[in-house]
Amino acid sequence: MDNSMALWMFAAVFVVLLTGYPVAFALSGTALLFAGVGIQFDLFDSAFLSALPNRLFGIMNNQTLIAVPLFVFMGVMLERARIAEDLLETMAELFGSLRGGLGIAVTLVGMLMAASTGIVGATVVTMGLLSLPTMLRNHYNPAIACGTICASGTLGQIIPPSIVLVLLGDVISTAYQQAQLNMGVFAPETVSVGDLFAGALLPGLALVFLYLLYIFLTAWLSPTAMPAPDRKPRENGFYLRVTKSLAAPLLLIVAVLGSIMGGLATPTEAASVGATGAILLALIKRQLNRQRLLDVMQSTTQVTSMVFMILIGAALFSLVFRGFEGEELIVDLLSDLPGGQFGAMFCVMLVMFLLGFVLDFIEITFVIVPIVGPVLLEMGLDPVWLGIMIAINLQTSFLTPPFGFALFYLRGVAPAEISSGQIYRGVVPFIAIQLLMLGILAFWPQLATWLPELIYSENP
Repeated sequence: MDNSMALWMFAAVFVVLLTGYPVAFALSGTALLFAGVGIQFDLFDSAFLSALPNRLFGIMNNQTLIAVPLFVFMGVMLERARIAEDLLETMAELFGSLRGGLGIAVTLVGMLMAASTGIVGATVVTMGLLSLPTMLRNHYNPAIACGTICASGTLGQIIPPSIVLVLLGDVISTAYQQAQLNMGVFAPETVSVGDLFAGALLPGLALVFLYLLYIFLTAWLSPTAMPAPDRKPRENGFYLRVTKSLAAPLLLIVAVLGSIMGGLATPTEAASVGATGAILLALIKRQLNRQRLLDVMQSTTQVTSMVFMILIGAALFSLVFRGFEGEELIVDLLSDLPGGQFGAMFCVMLVMFLLGFVLDFIEITFVIVPIVGPVLLEMGLDPVWLGIMIAINLQTSFLTPPFGFALFYLRGVAPAEISSGQIYRGVVPFIAIQLLMLGILAFWPQLATWLPELIYSENP
């Protein structure tokens, strides 16, 4: 069979996606169209389509994916409960008197919101609305202020619990089992979402440290770019207010991540703990009423429906792609690259980075990773390390001009005097930090693999 049809199908779906047509229907519609043409000209075996009901049944019975609506619910509820607003106000007061203090506050709040919501768009928009006007009033360089907000908002891609890591964990697990079966291992090992959460923790914190280091050095070398405002006397009970603002997200983070890494709960069970905790926090802060609960449930349903429709479309697309022997084509292409394992990994990372300009992480996770994942894992790559590399790579593409999604989110809420050029210039140093982090992780895989191995050895 001529597997060039697989390439044509991939190119066709990419063109359809660029038109703005809904992703789920672009994937499934293109796949069905090419399958029909293939059957008509005897280029495609219709038996591949008969596997679709089993695929859909597998999605419906996938316990890991239940975590998706629960984590989305948790994130939306925390956003509506004004947790981010309280954090930003208190952290800005805590660090605001220092040079670069507002930048430090935004980065730390971004880290905490990432660890308690995992939703990039909501974090960027919230911090753009709340902190950007404050930074501009304090004479921060607009480019640096915008770059700090965009970069901090994308930490939700890598710091657990992250929707990206939940979806990646499920896809990587399937790819890892398939790779082992292809190599003749009929009792395959598994990799879980919990492994990816543990693997992402140290690289995520290292990324936050590099962000803070850049802000500190910029404030020190260029005082006018990030000046310190006039010190104001702090009100009585200020530190108690800081403690109260930090307590809510920290307790939730400990409850969710602690239960997973302590072996007390699966990610799905921990997600239910997080969703319940978010409701309790909203009640405590008196930010929950019937209408708000309905709004949160509606938003959760919309996001979850989008994710699962894309997953169904991607399942159909991958079946037809395999029916046209696209998998063999990918194996041949990656195996023939110079540099062996390194060359194949570099090529895949580059392609994902470029696709991240125009595709969301959900499409890349469901369409690209199942195709290239088994091939890379057959070459001997660690599945946890591969998953974290992909997550950081996608996070980088979220920041990269001119199509980075985080840039669009901020552009939508930034004041009119902020130009797109200023936003683009502001994110460049953070893109360099992201690439540095990718390089560090490439040469030091233990940064991602050490903690999962430690937890696994203690909780066999």
